[in-house]
Amino acid sequence: MNFYPTERIALFIDGANLYAAGKSLSFDIDYKRLLALFRSKGQLVRALYYTALAEDQEYSSIRPLIDWLDYNGYTMVTKPTKEFVDAAGRRKIKGNMDIELAVDAMELADHLDHLVIFSGDGDFRSLVEALQHKGKRVSVFSTLSTNPPMVADELRRQADQFIDLASLQDEIGRDPADRAYREPRRRQEPEPLDEFEPGDLIET
Repeated sequence: MNFYPTERIALFIDGANLYAAGKSLSFDIDYKRLLALFRSKGQLVRALYYTALAEDQEYSSIRPLIDWLDYNGYTMVTKPTKEFVDAAGRRKIKGNMDIELAVDAMELADHLDHLVIFSGDGDFRSLVEALQHKGKRVSVFSTLSTNPPMVADELRRQADQFIDLASLQDEIGRDPADRAYREPRRRQEPEPLDEFEPGDLIET
């Protein structure tokens, strides 16, 4: 990874996208280690995590993760999901956070040198280009190691650098021993996972 110690850095994490990438790569993201990694690379100004939440449910399996992140150095950006039934009668959840992420990135850009986007969504290509026109460096973290790849080719090409999450498993993956330790308690204390399967989330 190409970072400079004097750079002011901010992380913009598309929560559902990062979760899906980690799941596809068969490892869990350790968000404490993720934060520590970037604090060691430069001057970490902010780490923003974007996710849609189903507020009408009594218990959301992602809520423990959201609360932990909120108390441990992350800025949470959330909004309610919208539920609808498609033409085939299937229940679908709409929870796109692209606009919120893009607006925040543009607003914070003047206070940053390097913006790090955790998403493979090709819709962010225009955002990356606009940030580069402001003289900012932009890195994209996603993966090419799945079939199909989870990063859009146009986004990968536009970024100043692309980092495959698969290469960072040893640095930001949760310790398997910790996962094994948690296993017996899973029924009482569910692991904080995203509320929906990636296929249930649609983008508009």
